[in-house]
Amino acid sequence: MEQHVRKHLTFLTFIWNKLWPNTVSADRPSQGYFDPEPVALRPDLEPNPVLPSSSLFSALYDFRARSAEELSVSQGDKLCILKEEGEYVLARRLTGEPALGYIPANYVTRINEETSQQPWYFRGISRNEAQQLLLSPPNQHGSFLIRDSESSQGEYSLSVRNHAKVSHFRICKGPDGGLYIQKGCPFPNLEELLTFYTVNWKVVQSPLLQPCIPKTPLVRDAWERPRSEFILRRKLGEGYFGEVWEGLWKNMVPVAIKIIKQADMKAEDFTKEIQNLKRLKHERLIQLHAVCSVGEPLYIVTELMRKGNLQSYLSSLEGRALSTLHLISIACQVADGMTYLEEQHIVHRDLAARNILVGDNLTCKIADFGLARLLKDDIYSTSGSTKIPVKWTAPEVANYRTYSLKSDVWSYGILLYEVFTYGQTPYEGMTNQETIQQISMGYRLPRPSTCPPEIYGVMLECWKGNAEERPTFLALREKLCSIYRRLHNSLS
Repeated sequence: MEQHVRKHLTFLTFIWNKLWPNTVSADRPSQGYFDPEPVALRPDLEPNPVLPSSSLFSALYDFRARSAEELSVSQGDKLCILKEEGEYVLARRLTGEPALGYIPANYVTRINEETSQQPWYFRGISRNEAQQLLLSPPNQHGSFLIRDSESSQGEYSLSVRNHAKVSHFRICKGPDGGLYIQKGCPFPNLEELLTFYTVNWKVVQSPLLQPCIPKTPLVRDAWERPRSEFILRRKLGEGYFGEVWEGLWKNMVPVAIKIIKQADMKAEDFTKEIQNLKRLKHERLIQLHAVCSVGEPLYIVTELMRKGNLQSYLSSLEGRALSTLHLISIACQVADGMTYLEEQHIVHRDLAARNILVGDNLTCKIADFGLARLLKDDIYSTSGSTKIPVKWTAPEVANYRTYSLKSDVWSYGILLYEVFTYGQTPYEGMTNQETIQQISMGYRLPRPSTCPPEIYGVMLECWKGNAEERPTFLALREKLCSIYRRLHNSLS
């Protein structure tokens, strides 16, 4: 029953999640993973089957949902707007498969008004924004626009540029619905009003020569948000990639905010890596919520995992109480996420327990994938700097800086060592240089006392000197999950 309802009424996913909060999908066996209970970011609202025609809108741009509460739309999709909430609207998509969710308010326009498609109509901009727009190139003397009145709902304003000055004229609505600038001179619609003042332009102090040309936004990207939307509350830590803070998005959504100084970054790689973060989506990867990349410092905003990083968690009282079965579950979750990155041909470059975050129900997610590529060579280096994580790094990376999926596999073996030593630092007592020398001579970390021999065998496979002999993450996931199931069944 549940699977049938979920399949055919996907647009009510957030309701089904409340009715069946801990359900594992029928086509994906649990394998002992610990799944968190979904948390709704905004209040639920049932769709109203009877909507007035005035609530019909069209999508101006493509928008990709970043959470279960948001709605993906394509340019031109027909929508019903059910509710306005700040800079977002709750919409029901009418084009294609019906669905319900939030989208940015500036991504939609009303489609039952004749003005909505006119080049001179600018929906939702303020007087100051209109003035800045008209005074910006390529607009010039005689450029004009009509916008919604800020003070009187249902009325409009005409903004006209006269050389270096912009004048604004209130377009009032009479009792009979007529529109006028001068009393006693009404028009049935905006188009006829503009036609009249194009000829009789002296009334508005400037000829109406051409509609305002909209400014092309630097970033027409729903991921890009102003820093003013975020409040920093508590510093969680500091690492190679900058500071990490717990914060609030719009005073409502708890988030983690990574603050990076652009001076430490390779600017040419930034756009590519952020695009990677946006397109990657998997239950074992930290989900990107937003980016603040205009000005400094750079914010990378992600979901918040309340129990912090795995290295610190394992060394805590709660972490030290974990059983071998729990530790193998952690290993399986990380292998699952790395298998996805492997399929996407994404090299993490800094896989370690400090970059695995822990949430409720022992849910583990991979963070900071690909960010090492952003740092300048003098910041992230093997020579003269301690910032490169040598003790997690494959020998071919330490010696030749040759990163690959197979070097991530080596790091995964070190992560397994951290897990089964409850957060102990690998190669304790050795310097970075001593570590590299010992590894090149064939030394490998010994089996931790709490580690089953079968798991230690997996570690040694990850630490093969020849990178090509190391297993894939897919093979690692299957092997570890098989060990998990066997142990789980023996304890049941």
